[in-house]
Amino acid sequence: MKRFLVIGSNSFSGAHFCSLLLRHGYQVFGVSRSKEPATPFRPYQWHDRQTKQFQFQQLDINSELVDLGLILDRFKPHFIVNFAAQSMVAQSWDYPQHWVNTNVMAMTNILDMLKSYDGLEKFVQITTPEVYGSSRTLITEDAVVQPSTPYAASRAAGDMMLRVYHDEFGLPVNFTRAANVYGPGQQLYRIIPRTILACFTGKRLVLDGGGLSERAFVHVEDVSKATLAIAESPKVGETFHISTNDFISIRALVEKIVSIVGANFEEVVNFGVERRGKDQAYFLDSTKLRTQLGWSDNISLENGISQTIGWVKDNLDTLRTAEVDYVHKP
Repeated sequence: MKRFLVIGSNSFSGAHFCSLLLRHGYQVFGVSRSKEPATPFRPYQWHDRQTKQFQFQQLDINSELVDLGLILDRFKPHFIVNFAAQSMVAQSWDYPQHWVNTNVMAMTNILDMLKSYDGLEKFVQITTPEVYGSSRTLITEDAVVQPSTPYAASRAAGDMMLRVYHDEFGLPVNFTRAANVYGPGQQLYRIIPRTILACFTGKRLVLDGGGLSERAFVHVEDVSKATLAIAESPKVGETFHISTNDFISIRALVEKIVSIVGANFEEVVNFGVERRGKDQAYFLDSTKLRTQLGWSDNISLENGISQTIGWVKDNLDTLRTAEVDYVHKP
C-alpha cells in the first residue's frame, strides 16, 4: 500500500487532500505546526472512512526537522506532498523574514535531508501563481516569474531551490500552481466563507479596492484530484496549473454569494483601500493538466458556493465564535 506524507495537513487544501487519499485507501501521515483544528475544519473526519490509516504529529518544519527525519525513517513514505508555507500576501510586507524562513530556509533544509532518503517516488510542491505577478493574458507554465510581494518572492525562491535539487540530485519533484481554491472547511478569513458568514451574522465584509481584481475559483475537491494525478504521474520536473476557465471579479463573486444566500449587498459590504502589491489579475492556462493527465474541473462555482453555504449553516454555532481574521504566527 502506498504511503503519503502530507506536510501542512491542517491547511485547507492539505486536509482535503488527506481526505481524498483516505478514500482511495492510502496510508497517510500528516504533519502541521498547529494541533488538529476543530471538526468543521477537518474534512478527513467528516465521514465514516478508514481513519485508522491516518496518523498525525504536530511539527514545525522551521525548528523540528529532526522529528521530520524520524517520521521518514519510521513511516517510509513513497510520496511527500508539501502544503506548508507562510501564505498570506498582505502580512508578508510586515514580517518578510518569517516568509523567507518557512518558504525558503525550511524548504532548503528539507531538501538537504531528502538527498539521503531512498524510496521517494515523488515530491509534490504546492506553490502559487503569485510568482508570476499580475497578468491580463493567459499564463502557461513556462511564463516568466515576476513576483511583486515578499510572499511571492519567497515562494519563487523556494521553487527555484527545488528545481536545483531536481537538476543536480534527481529529486523527483512536480509543482502545482492553483487558482483561488475554495470549498467547505476553508479558513474564515478567505473571501467566500467570510462573505457567507457576513450574510448570516451581520458582521460587515470589507472589499479591498472595491473588489475589482479578477480571479478564477476552483473547488478544493477538483484541486485534490488534480494533485493526486500529478503525484501519481510518471512525469517528473513538471509544473501544472490547476484552474477553471472562468474568471470573475471579487465584487461579482461577492454579489453572486449574497444573491444565492438571499441577502442585501449594501447591508453586507463595505469598501476599503487596495492592499499593497496586490496582483489585479492572473489567468492560468490549465491546458497542460487537462491534455496530459486528463483532468477536468467538475464542480461549478454556483454548486461549490452552495456547498459552502450548506457547510456554514450546518456549523454556524461553531463558526460564530471561531476566529475570522488571520492571526500571524512566526
